[in-house]
Amino acid sequence: MEKNNYQGALQQPTNSGFNSKSTASEVIKNIDLTGKTAIVTGGNTGIGLETTRVLAAAGAFVIVPARDMEKAKKNLEGIPNVEIAPMDLMSPASIDRFAENFIASKRPLHLLINNAGIMWVPLRRDERGIESQLATNYLALFQLTAKLWPALVKANGARVINLSSHGHHFAPFDFDDPNFLHREYETLQGYGQSKTAVNLFSMELDVRGQSSHVRVYAVHPGSIGGTELGREAPLELFQKMGFVDAEGNMLPEIAASLKTIPQGAATTVWCATSPLLDAIGGVYCEDGDIAEQSSDIAHQKGVNPYSLDESNAKKLWKLTEEITGIRFNPEAI
Repeated sequence: MEKNNYQGALQQPTNSGFNSKSTASEVIKNIDLTGKTAIVTGGNTGIGLETTRVLAAAGAFVIVPARDMEKAKKNLEGIPNVEIAPMDLMSPASIDRFAENFIASKRPLHLLINNAGIMWVPLRRDERGIESQLATNYLALFQLTAKLWPALVKANGARVINLSSHGHHFAPFDFDDPNFLHREYETLQGYGQSKTAVNLFSMELDVRGQSSHVRVYAVHPGSIGGTELGREAPLELFQKMGFVDAEGNMLPEIAASLKTIPQGAATTVWCATSPLLDAIGGVYCEDGDIAEQSSDIAHQKGVNPYSLDESNAKKLWKLTEEITGIRFNPEAI
């Protein structure tokens, strides 16, 4: 019987020795990735750029899909072992083109790091009418992983790392109205359900991918200073969240709790490379280790049990295939 993380069965810290202060360079120390190929979406800014830099420094060849090729070239300048290719996560056709080109190269894919995402944006819809946070943070991730699956299988020991967030505590997945067609749009609800979907998908894909030697992880990187992620969020939202005062100044206790970008990339890199996870998958990780379960959003730690529910994971998989038109059967490849 294969192990699975349904209902959080495997959500137990490993005592890795790492914590919220650990950096990406520290968690990958003494690990050699020579000969390995990685794809890092959003790999030219923020924690994605640090992830790319650290993996490349350890010997991996890293492909960075980017919507803005010029910006990517500028940001990645000087980093060895990097290839840039065009892709827009809001365009299903663009995702298909990128994946088809990679599959055509006949390379195995050892690491797929679905790092790119958006947060707390106004109501927008993609060309299919799907709310943008759900489309970018989850559906694009599902599509890209499905289309790259043959290359992951070819690696005979691949890992998929999906960027989640503590923000999944904001909302469970709304199966009745995921696209806010019949309820008022609330950006935190949209963001929350997109990240809950990432957790459910990661857990279910790990179960379905084990026979192909592909393991899957969901990662909360932490609250990080200096990224572009919250650039569209209004001041009122940060005030409502208790992050800033009436003048828009960040509260000292919030500033003190923020991670640096090297610390923010650490859990992604740990999940991508740690030998401690060789026989464990489908788990939600934070601070360089597997997280505990918690439904207390104020605690700022842990994974909500509703995002580890087996029936919700299977229901979401079926709904996602219907929405995207992609039949993804990992066991059949």
